[in-house]
Amino acid sequence: MIEAAAIWGHAIAATLFAALAVWQARRGGASYQRSMLAGALALTAAWALATAALGPASVVARVAESARNLGWLGFMFLLLRLGEGDQRKAAVSGLYGVVALVIGAEIVIDLALRGMTGDVDGVVLFVALVLRLMATIGALVLVHNLYTAAAPAARAGIRLAIIGVAVMWAYDLQLYTVAYLAPAWAGEIAALRGVVMLGLAPLFALAARRRDAWKIRLSRTVAFQSLSLAAIGAYLIVMVVVTTALARFGGEQARGAQVAFVFGSTMAALLLLPAAPFRAWFKVKLAKHFFQHRYDYRTEWLRFTETLGRPGADGGSLDQRVVQAIADITESPGGLLLLPDDSGGLASQDRWNWPTLDAPAIGGDAALVTHFERTGRIVELDAVRRGAGADADAMPEWMTACPSAWAAVPLVHYDRLAGVVLLARPAIGRTLDWEDFDLLRVVGRQAASYLAEARAAEALSEARRFDEFNRRFAFIMHDIKNLVSQLTLLARNAERHADNPDFRADMIATLKESATRMNDLLARLSQHNKGRTAEPRPVPLLSAADAVASRKRASHPVTLDGPAELFVFADPLRLEQVLGHLVQNAIDASPPGEPVHVTVRRHGVDAAVEIVDRGAGMSGDFIRTQLFKPFASTKEGGFGIGAYEARTLAAMMGGRIEVESREGEGSRFTLILPQPAGTPVQKVA
Repeated sequence: MIEAAAIWGHAIAATLFAALAVWQARRGGASYQRSMLAGALALTAAWALATAALGPASVVARVAESARNLGWLGFMFLLLRLGEGDQRKAAVSGLYGVVALVIGAEIVIDLALRGMTGDVDGVVLFVALVLRLMATIGALVLVHNLYTAAAPAARAGIRLAIIGVAVMWAYDLQLYTVAYLAPAWAGEIAALRGVVMLGLAPLFALAARRRDAWKIRLSRTVAFQSLSLAAIGAYLIVMVVVTTALARFGGEQARGAQVAFVFGSTMAALLLLPAAPFRAWFKVKLAKHFFQHRYDYRTEWLRFTETLGRPGADGGSLDQRVVQAIADITESPGGLLLLPDDSGGLASQDRWNWPTLDAPAIGGDAALVTHFERTGRIVELDAVRRGAGADADAMPEWMTACPSAWAAVPLVHYDRLAGVVLLARPAIGRTLDWEDFDLLRVVGRQAASYLAEARAAEALSEARRFDEFNRRFAFIMHDIKNLVSQLTLLARNAERHADNPDFRADMIATLKESATRMNDLLARLSQHNKGRTAEPRPVPLLSAADAVASRKRASHPVTLDGPAELFVFADPLRLEQVLGHLVQNAIDASPPGEPVHVTVRRHGVDAAVEIVDRGAGMSGDFIRTQLFKPFASTKEGGFGIGAYEARTLAAMMGGRIEVESREGEGSRFTLILPQPAGTPVQKVA
């Protein structure tokens, strides 16, 4: 039964694959991919026919199987060569060459088996089996590489063909693995290969109908992974081949030789592979011999951006992240950032992972800054030490005297030097080439923009602090002006009423109040603003207004009216400041002898204080556009601060100021503040 399935399965598979090859060859719009696909199908048909006619163990069937594998390998390699990403094909192309050489060795050994007998024949058969196992593993690695490296839009076009060859070689891997582990040839598994290929024929037929443009885009990571997998597979195969050869030809010492070889090779791998110098050397050699370009620019740019933009305390300061981001590109173990200082030179600012560097506080003079701004050139310090290049005279002596200092990367922002990153020598020292210079120049400009933005943000924050100080000082100047006016009026009246005991009592009270307010002004001017600002609490509104009116009556008539039981929820000091500004503005706007009327009343759930004057009034345009803006005033010599500060303080207490005014008739300012919780609601007056 198994023998009949083997013969008829392979025979029918040969017929189907031959038909597919003829159909593919006759299709219009011939291309290299389609021609190679037709060839691979034809070679598969030839192998299936040879197996059905002569059996899987015949030399012709084995050679035909190798030719079939070469055909499908060539089809995959053609997809690779016609795809995108030429700069990264060399790495994987080398793997195709290695697998093709192994398959070629299979053919040579299969042809050499004719006429061989005895133990030598058995050894050659074993080597041939190991080579087929190695070729199958390598082919499956390349199948995985081809699919993962394809452009996402092209994967649908190659998916069916990739699945077909993957299943074919996966079955072969199972066959050869069982044959290697079992004492005899797995004839049943080999016989069912025809049935498996018969099931794969429709899959290849559907794949042949595809007319998509197959684009392959290889990534450097995939290439390194493929090389790593191939290296591991080669290492295991070499281990198996050598230990088996020692077992066959080693005689009495075979066991000891096997143990010594396995132990020695394993220890060498464990000691060599984790070493940083070896890994750095290996990556340099791979980049040099397998890739057209040294860097995977997309990966480097993503890592650079991620390092610079990493938030949180774990990411370190921006200066450290700038050094790390640039050092990671060249695999430098550390770095130092130098920034321009006030003297025009370069100061050592921050370092990353380089504690042993003995850098002076001033790392460079103004001439070095000028040199970097003029040239923008990355300086390779080894060349400077040899006296080569135009940078030898400009570089400071401490840099060239430090053997671990490797390169200096200027960070230039709009032709201005934002900083210099000094890189430590990597584990494997090398000479910088044009790719290093181009990439470091680009990332240097990007890092310079980050530093310039950070410095601009710091300057803006400092300017805002000065602006806050100036704003506070402007308010205080306005209050000082009012105090000076009050004290001037008091001194003028003292000349006429100094003999009046009541006047002297009022004068002493006024002077004490003025001294208290001056101390408060000084406290508000201090950096930490330790004034007498208190938490809001219920305040009798009529009493607060009366305190302000009493102080102002000495210079101008002020009337006061309203219920004494009305309370507001406010800070007493701020409430007196707001009322003082509004009453003083009304006095300044009123003619001499014309009283200012202050009225306390309810305003729905709130309380209100109205300050009414009969002055010149204001236009509607002035009220809308200038009244509450600082430094805008209708009074000669006015600061334009009172109304602005009054509204700001009212808003801090949850209140507001409403204004009504007509030119030639006067103005009405209404301060509205919230009442304490639980106050009954009244209709708006």
